[in-house]
Amino acid sequence: MATLVTKKSSPIEDSEALQKAFKGWGTDEKSVIEILGHRNVYQRQQIRKSYQEIYQEDILKRLESELSGDFERAVYRWMLEPADRDAVLVNVAIKDGNKGYNVIVEIVCVLSPEEVLAMRRAYQNRYKHSLEEDVAAHTTGHLRQLLVGLVGSFRYGGDEINPRLAKTEADILHESIKEKKGNYEEAIRIITTRSKTQLLATLNRYRDDHGTSITKKLLDNASDDFHKALHTAIRCINDHKKYYEKVMRSALKRVGTDEDGLTRVVVTRAEKDLKDIKELYYKRNSVHLEDEVAKEISGDYKKFLLTLLGK
Repeated sequence: MATLVTKKSSPIEDSEALQKAFKGWGTDEKSVIEILGHRNVYQRQQIRKSYQEIYQEDILKRLESELSGDFERAVYRWMLEPADRDAVLVNVAIKDGNKGYNVIVEIVCVLSPEEVLAMRRAYQNRYKHSLEEDVAAHTTGHLRQLLVGLVGSFRYGGDEINPRLAKTEADILHESIKEKKGNYEEAIRIITTRSKTQLLATLNRYRDDHGTSITKKLLDNASDDFHKALHTAIRCINDHKKYYEKVMRSALKRVGTDEDGLTRVVVTRAEKDLKDIKELYYKRNSVHLEDEVAKEISGDYKKFLLTLLGK
């Protein structure tokens, strides 16, 4: 369930109120948060359209000039259409090099096939080249094969399961990872092409036949980037909400908050399932996610994220 608390208003009124917030010696950040932090994706796109028509200016550029730091990045990404936002997040991850490949895997494994396709189109429109070629240019070896396969895949989205295939491919995955000398090409083929429903059946069969989950086995071997990426892909496909809870926990518990990870989860999940992620966080950590966020960050950035968290 979503955490976003929406409020009704006309895009013209919102545009006028935002323009008023931008005027004067300093931006009225409280008004910006009150308006944009309570508008759904359709309302935000209507505001952007209305603001352009009234003031002949893209409100995204105005927000960039009026706001700063983590607050500006969070608001900017919140205002983007989902496919365009995912394209921006993936591009930032590519530029981060090995630090960012998990974000690429996360995004393409959590999105539906149609959403991945929309993101790839948005990426091409924004950056004037394909996502596949950028990923390939920044990676090598089996990691490149896995990432290019994931970003270029259009999985079948149906619910059908082939039990015999699940058994066969569970064994293939087991052989591929047990000594880090397996047939990685076959493992990559399975993870990048099978439907999520079929993959879940395969992962369950792996656990039943081999007495442990594949993610635990991968953790034993996760000394290189390929195995880490494979681990992330399987976790996101298996239970993306639990994965996001771990991202939030890592972002908040580390020495120096990971604002990029924190922002990414909040702005991408606030309209989808952030309430479920919050509940998982509480069960895992015995503390409310909002309280941890309030403790670890500050200022308008904190106020904005707490608003999206439904606080």
